[in-house]
Amino acid sequence: MSGKAFFENRYAKLGWVFEDVRPRQAIRINRTRIANCDLVERLAIAGVTTEKIPFLEYGYWVESSKVSVGATAEYLLGLYSIQDAAAQIPATLFTDLKKKLVWDTCAAPGGKTVQLSDLMENSGPIFATDVSKRRLFALSNHLERCHVSNVAVFVHDATKPLCPKLTFDRILLDVPCSGNFASDKSWFSRRTEKDVRRNAELQRALLAKSVGYLAEGGEIVYSTCSLEPEEDELNMDWAVRHLNLEIQEIDCKGEPGVSNVFGQRLDTSIENSRRIWPAETQGFFVCKLGRRRDGS
Repeated sequence: MSGKAFFENRYAKLGWVFEDVRPRQAIRINRTRIANCDLVERLAIAGVTTEKIPFLEYGYWVESSKVSVGATAEYLLGLYSIQDAAAQIPATLFTDLKKKLVWDTCAAPGGKTVQLSDLMENSGPIFATDVSKRRLFALSNHLERCHVSNVAVFVHDATKPLCPKLTFDRILLDVPCSGNFASDKSWFSRRTEKDVRRNAELQRALLAKSVGYLAEGGEIVYSTCSLEPEEDELNMDWAVRHLNLEIQEIDCKGEPGVSNVFGQRLDTSIENSRRIWPAETQGFFVCKLGRRRDGS
């Protein structure tokens, strides 16, 4: 099944009435490089006006710009990154990052990798992996521009074995997904239900492999820019039932995850996840997982 009407009907069943939206451009200040107020002032002088994003500590909307925000001296110096507001949320959900061992499993093109390093203040190593060597060139360029010094970059398929004795305190699973119409105006003509189910299968493989490298007391943040429950709530329900994981409470923008998907009742802890419907940001889903504390 495919087509705009098909997906609109699905979203209505999930509790959201479709509306055509255009996400606002957003930037994220690299706090280890410059203070918020200093960058805002410098951008204003350069002809870029900004507005603080209320749900992000270092995020700003670009209100207007006389120049490309990807070509300012401040951007080239790595003082900020261009990053959708919703995409700035996942890295902020870890309990603590300083001096932790972190795995960014599907890291390219590197926006969240840079953000993780910034939150860590370049302390503790990040293993940034991606299956695409070509995409890792973009990631490496991003790291260099932003003066990141604590990231090791590897070509690696995160569904395959890694070093068997290696465990990570924090794992970011910003997984390949179907995307959504807000960031791709031809999305409805290109996506089918079959695509969604294929992506969900890959995401479960990534979840299953990564949990084997999670240290005791460690955390996984799972995120997609997909609106499809197969890739979001249904995958989290699967993780709870099959991977001995529990969904932890988070405090961020969004509505509680949907615990009744097309008549299928899911584990009630799914409501601890957050679903962000497209508006000022693109659509997004985010969830934090840890090993089940009772060991069952």
